[in-house]
Amino acid sequence: MTAAADAAGLGLTYAAAGVDTAAGDRAVELLAERVRRTHRSGPAPVLDGAGGFAGMVDVSFLTRLRRPVLATSTDGVGTKLAIAQAMDVHDTVGIDLVAMVVDDLVACGAQPLFLTDYLVVDRVRPERVAEIVGGVARGCEAARCPLIAGETAEHPGLLGPGGYDLAGAATGVLDADDVLGPGRVEVGDVALAIAASGLHSNGFSLARAIVAVTGWQWASPVAEFGRSLGEELLAPTAIYTAAMLDVLARLPGAVHALVHVTGGGIAANVARVMPVGLHLDVDRATWVPGPVYTVLGEAGGVSPGERERTWNQGIGMIALVDAGSVAAVRDVVVGSGFTTWPCGQVAAAEEVPAGATSGTKGVRGGSARLVGAHPG
Repeated sequence: MTAAADAAGLGLTYAAAGVDTAAGDRAVELLAERVRRTHRSGPAPVLDGAGGFAGMVDVSFLTRLRRPVLATSTDGVGTKLAIAQAMDVHDTVGIDLVAMVVDDLVACGAQPLFLTDYLVVDRVRPERVAEIVGGVARGCEAARCPLIAGETAEHPGLLGPGGYDLAGAATGVLDADDVLGPGRVEVGDVALAIAASGLHSNGFSLARAIVAVTGWQWASPVAEFGRSLGEELLAPTAIYTAAMLDVLARLPGAVHALVHVTGGGIAANVARVMPVGLHLDVDRATWVPGPVYTVLGEAGGVSPGERERTWNQGIGMIALVDAGSVAAVRDVVVGSGFTTWPCGQVAAAEEVPAGATSGTKGVRGGSARLVGAHPG
């Protein structure tokens, strides 16, 4: 085949096949300083490995832990990317990626050591790559997590024009004695809800389906939002990691479990940290979901139950806190810029209450449900 191509005078090159390595190098140049800024965060110094084949960190501090445990998490941004591409807004989806990954780590009590990202594009546009990964770097700074390595892959012919996908993984560390979760949750623990910044990065397939059937445009202004539909839906996912790490450091033992409210909604995620025999009723009367949930839900004729199974309904994280530490935990969370409020209290339950969720993610455990009605 090579001889045939030569004979025909085609002179094929990698660039002609759709992969521009020079553009990739240019994108790296644009990103270098933004990525370096993230290296000042976290407990593990980043080793200077510019141009190397892997990112490296010095983990000498692990020797100070009694029984160091590594935690890992990987995720993507999902179909929220379709809205970013339609809106031609690319500098916030990286924040979404970081939030989805590191807030899963801190939910078990781990401090992120580093994050790596993977961006696949139809064609490398250096400035756009810099926008996307620049958002990842901003998210890493907010989470105090170094971005130490990544990959930008050019896949001509597999994605539509301007298309891309974004994923990442992070590793964290904690002492085995400090692992949060069902083993620590007790009767009487108070559930502190922490406000979400919007839909975060879950339930966008439903949101996009609603927009499709209504005929709305992403650029259409929505009075309830005070901005366009697309701008509202692209609101970056809140990153709770730094605030939660501060709580854990300042108030050892006060937090028994953290719930990152992602796919499946509030009850399904709370049930993941409920031990067998315990139950949490999350009281709807303690908060009002933001307009994004009601506007989308009413426009699509989405039942309240389906909204609660799909979206976070305004709660991005829940901390299960020792009852005597609630005020102190609230002070730290509020001081970090988040809104928080008590939304329930853990109780004993010999059987799973009617309407409760239990056994999510294949794990046998306790249960949770939403009760009451939202104000108004």
